[in-house]
Amino acid sequence: MANRSWQETAKIAQDLRDASISRVDPPVPDVSLDLPKNVSDIPKYLLTREEVLITETPPEDLVAALASGKLTSTVVVNSFLRRAGFAQRLTNCITELLPEDALSRAKYLDAYYAQHHHPIGPLHGLPISVKEHIGMSNKSLNGGFVSWWDHKASDDAHVLKILWRAGCIFYARTTEPQTLMHLETSNNLYGTTVNPFNRDLTSGGSSGGEGALLGLRGSCLGIGSDIGGSVRSPAANCGLYSLRPTSYRIPVQGWTTTMLSEEQIIGVIGPMSTSLEGIKIFMRTILAAKPWLTEPSLVPIPWRDRESHLPTTPSCEKKLKIAVLWHDGVVTPHPPITRALRTVVQKLQSHPSNFEIVNWHPYNHAEAWEIIASLYFADGAKEETEAIEASGEPWRPLSEFIIKENPYVKHLSIEEVWYWTARREAYRAAYAKKWNETATTTASANEEYGTEEAEVPEEGIVDVILAPVGPGAAPPLEQSRYWGYTAQWNLLDYPAVVFPVTKVDPLSDPPQEGYVPLNERDRFNYELYDEPERYRDAPVGLQLVGRRYEDEKVYTLFFLAPPPAPLPSPNSG
Repeated sequence: MANRSWQETAKIAQDLRDASISRVDPPVPDVSLDLPKNVSDIPKYLLTREEVLITETPPEDLVAALASGKLTSTVVVNSFLRRAGFAQRLTNCITELLPEDALSRAKYLDAYYAQHHHPIGPLHGLPISVKEHIGMSNKSLNGGFVSWWDHKASDDAHVLKILWRAGCIFYARTTEPQTLMHLETSNNLYGTTVNPFNRDLTSGGSSGGEGALLGLRGSCLGIGSDIGGSVRSPAANCGLYSLRPTSYRIPVQGWTTTMLSEEQIIGVIGPMSTSLEGIKIFMRTILAAKPWLTEPSLVPIPWRDRESHLPTTPSCEKKLKIAVLWHDGVVTPHPPITRALRTVVQKLQSHPSNFEIVNWHPYNHAEAWEIIASLYFADGAKEETEAIEASGEPWRPLSEFIIKENPYVKHLSIEEVWYWTARREAYRAAYAKKWNETATTTASANEEYGTEEAEVPEEGIVDVILAPVGPGAAPPLEQSRYWGYTAQWNLLDYPAVVFPVTKVDPLSDPPQEGYVPLNERDRFNYELYDEPERYRDAPVGLQLVGRRYEDEKVYTLFFLAPPPAPLPSPNSG
């Protein structure tokens, strides 16, 4: 970085962002500085009727309209550019709009369609937003650090190349937190991203820019990343769908992060969308390109949504066994989360031929946090510390929380890395054993070598776990300090789909009177919910968790019973 103060660099970053928005045509009108808490319906009053209809159309319907010629790429992307500009002014979620690049691409796609009378690919003309640390050629790749502002990507990330070849349009880059290790989104380059349904609350993190943008329908399909909950937290907080895939399915070449080559806790790229179908569109498109041929670390598994992943009854009916995690044994969920779980369970129980519901008893989730927290920063957070201090920028509160206040952060020797990695594998094996023990019958299978037989689960095993995404709805700013409901599944490397269920209703969700906290973390979380009114309108989502490489199973469930409530409308208050 040149000899500038961190404040000067931040001003350069913000000026570039603001200039990119100013180039959108027609211009994005200003909004009042005196904003209500819930700003989700404001764009409908300031955009044209056509722009509102286009931007509130789910991605699968947009793809169909673009493929049929009903809509042009230019009209669609310009609608999203304008709505994204509004989203920035309402929630502070954008690092840069790309109007020239996006409209040039749209013009090319429209010309292609006019000449050939068919789309260029399966994503022809579909606008897709991208979290900033996923590289775009010759654009800033700073990962939320002021000192990295001058870093530029030498090429487009692998995942972006695939989507581009499929015909999409990249038009917006979104915010992320300092260190990329917050369940919120705040950094010293751009400030804090807030929740569009309640601006006193966080949009989540670390893909919180995507969460706020999608929540305001400034995007219909976005790309985030997840190493501790980073596509699931913002999806739940902003009323969206997301998938944390199993590791090594989606390409990650071309992103930036600290400790880029560590292999103890694997970060993943995952989709976030205003519809469940958007998740499938992303996964199918990426995996149809066989990315493992270019990025050899990836597993050669295509998207298997056309296969049956559901067990059947003797009468050949599809039936799933769903275990419900009501509480992880460490921190008690707030009343809105418990109400959401009950709502979903009641709906599933109304389909007894399709679902069996049982309780999931958590297995040592406190130990899981000890292991993952010890492996997150094996260099003692040396690289994060150097990146922050190189510019003189201040530590954000949640950076201090996850690094300086984290008792498990220490520089590990090679032998200590081996120790904690062995602990990780032992915990994974113990959790797999617990899951296997949910089977009602087992079968003997001859081992490939030798004469001994092994007992393997056969029938009645739990298929997926229904669980909270966090111990509450979107927390007040700077208060997202419990990762256990998401990081648990990162440690196990289990895929998880997040889906919206309801919103906080202070009358329906009173505090639990007389509750005695289990520990200090539980006390902190319990006291956050002393005034339910502060959470009014906050979306509440849940997650379905599957076993490794059963990503398609958690997705397929929704075709047996759709979520109990529609996606929270951006026009509902």
